[in-house]
Amino acid sequence: MAGGYDDRDGKIWMDGQLVEWRDANVHILTHAMHYASSVFEGERCYSGKIFKSREHSERLITSGKLIDFDIPYSVDEIEAAKQAALDANGLTDAYVRAVAWRGAGEDMGVASARNPVHMAVAVWEWGNYYGDAKMKGAKLDIAKWKRPSPETAPSQAKAAGLYMIATMSKHAAEAKGCSDAMMFDYRGYVAEATGANIFFVKDGEVHTPLADAFLNGLTRQTVIEMLKEKGVKVNERVIMPEELEGFEQCWLTGTAAEVTPVGQIGDYNFEVGALTRDISESYEKLVRV
Repeated sequence: MAGGYDDRDGKIWMDGQLVEWRDANVHILTHAMHYASSVFEGERCYSGKIFKSREHSERLITSGKLIDFDIPYSVDEIEAAKQAALDANGLTDAYVRAVAWRGAGEDMGVASARNPVHMAVAVWEWGNYYGDAKMKGAKLDIAKWKRPSPETAPSQAKAAGLYMIATMSKHAAEAKGCSDAMMFDYRGYVAEATGANIFFVKDGEVHTPLADAFLNGLTRQTVIEMLKEKGVKVNERVIMPEELEGFEQCWLTGTAAEVTPVGQIGDYNFEVGALTRDISESYEKLVRV
């Protein structure tokens, strides 16, 4: 599949129907476009099976509730919609994007309780999120924007509005020749990358930021369990910026990123070491079972 994402062949599931890709449109006064009242999931299908599919569907519904709307579909119905989109496009290995949003309706201000909630599922082929960084290690910038306090925004919702600062940070990083940017949280602690969680290795132990101000990713949770099963100690804790210098290895996790080694963050360098390679290879095997 090639071309812009609005100009492709295929089908998109939208509000219970499969529509032509180019016809999957919304009105210009859609509330989500003006006020970010939208939530989404990014998922990967491997050999016909979406990894942790139900967990993603459950989180989509939870995210909607966290930003104050109910998605008018059950988990089973969302599961069926994702499968219908895959089948309609003849894909067994694909990226799956489920999205729900407040549409156009009687309200066109900040409040939008009377507007209908819509949902869509699009699927497409998508390779490595960070390209050849999967082999040699991604290069990260350090973002100037910080993840907000949970008292400022619902950090455990996968909500579109929370990605605005991520987009700006990633653009700034790419302009410097980097793949992505690492973000601090509102307290100045190490948080995550713009769309992936982060892990570090030191003296055989793994350290990862406590997910109290950013999304506790499903891939993050999976990798933590994998590490524990391997007998590796995992420290979920506050990580200060000055600790970056002492870490030996680093990797990112996310549905799109999968497990991607990091070779550099700002002025700090990391090796693509044995543990990083092992967990990356183990994850690749797990998702294809």
